[in-house]
Amino acid sequence: MKKGLALIVCAALLACASVAMAADINFVTAGTSSTFYPISATICQLWNDNIEGMRATATPSGGGIDNLNQAYDGEAQIGIANANLVYQAQQGLASFEGYANENLRIFAGLYLNPNQVVVTEASGIESLEDLAGHRISIGAAGSTTVDEAAMHLAVFGKTLDDIQAEYMGTSESADAISNKQLEGVWVMAGTPNAAVTQIMTTTDAKLLPIPEETVEALKVDSPWYASYTIPAGTYAGQDEDVPTSAVKLTLFITADVDEETVYQMTKVFWENWGMLTDTHAALRAASLEEACTDVAGVPIHEGAARYYREVGVLE
Repeated sequence: MKKGLALIVCAALLACASVAMAADINFVTAGTSSTFYPISATICQLWNDNIEGMRATATPSGGGIDNLNQAYDGEAQIGIANANLVYQAQQGLASFEGYANENLRIFAGLYLNPNQVVVTEASGIESLEDLAGHRISIGAAGSTTVDEAAMHLAVFGKTLDDIQAEYMGTSESADAISNKQLEGVWVMAGTPNAAVTQIMTTTDAKLLPIPEETVEALKVDSPWYASYTIPAGTYAGQDEDVPTSAVKLTLFITADVDEETVYQMTKVFWENWGMLTDTHAALRAASLEEACTDVAGVPIHEGAARYYREVGVLE
């Protein structure tokens, strides 16, 4: 009788463990033409292949703000967003005022994501301040770049109302510039970016500098900003280094994904880093050693933190 009871208890415990490890994970990213969408699809496949019970799906989206809104609504468990947006969403600030999501955690800090403002030579635009009055695409509605454009313009006492803002995805914007329907586009992505490459290769365009003094002005109220240099030769016709601003791109995850599942996700993610970077060049700027830095003070998920402590990158 005791032996039978013990077997029943063991079976029940195993069943509970199996249930705990089963996970439906919706990974929200950006548009299908973005740098990160194919990366997220590869990561999901890795998780599905290596974690028992995992059902992870990469889903295109409108970008960082949209991703965080989906997390707030319970429609997504993990996604990409810049560190400032994750902080603002957690605290209920800026675009997320009144909708604080204390459930947000960091899965991994990836790499500094530079702002790339591309304008046509014909526009006569030489600085961010010159964008006023011009027809500029600032990304799809709800995307990170909408917020970025607004914050940078504010340094010069301007708002989005001062430009002729168009809300288009990067691929659509590149086509519109080629057709002379736009004078510029604001992109925030790793370099080289496909849409920026298209614009710089097929049109008479240039990257607009965002000098260090502008970055320092941004840091007064937004300490997550960093200076960044787009090296000469990154794009066709770019003969000089171009200074700009950058924010760290992160993978956020919701706290309600259980610790063991997140631990396994983190372990698989980093232990397949060689394959990921061989397949996706944009990830080569990221490293395990920097996975917990520059994340605007948002807590690391305990499952991820457990792995980071094991490998010595977190105390």
